[in-house]
Amino acid sequence: MSRMDRASDLDKVRQTILDFRDQRGWKEYHNEKDLALSISLEANELLENFQWKSSAEAVRDSEQNIKEEMADVLIYLIQLADKMDVNLEEEVLKKMKKNEVKYPVQIK
Repeated sequence: MSRMDRASDLDKVRQTILDFRDQRGWKEYHNEKDLALSISLEANELLENFQWKSSAEAVRDSEQNIKEEMADVLIYLIQLADKMDVNLEEEVLKKMKKNEVKYPVQIK
């Protein structure tokens, strides 16, 4: 899959999420604070799948729920980015550049 295919896939996902929200009239209730709180709550629901288990056990026992909680985090993140007019793809690439400087490859 090329980079352009991934970008268009992410654009489709983004638009599906925003259309779902807008068709239900929820946009007016989605403020930055509540969306950020929702991201944190969903991330904690993701973590619950791993509590008191090894990674292998958690994935074996809860793989579908883990996937759904990951999706929930992304859904709220996309809505927060929309609310704040943030281009997530651009911000991720900028952050990765900073990470490259902060964490250079160590040649052994």
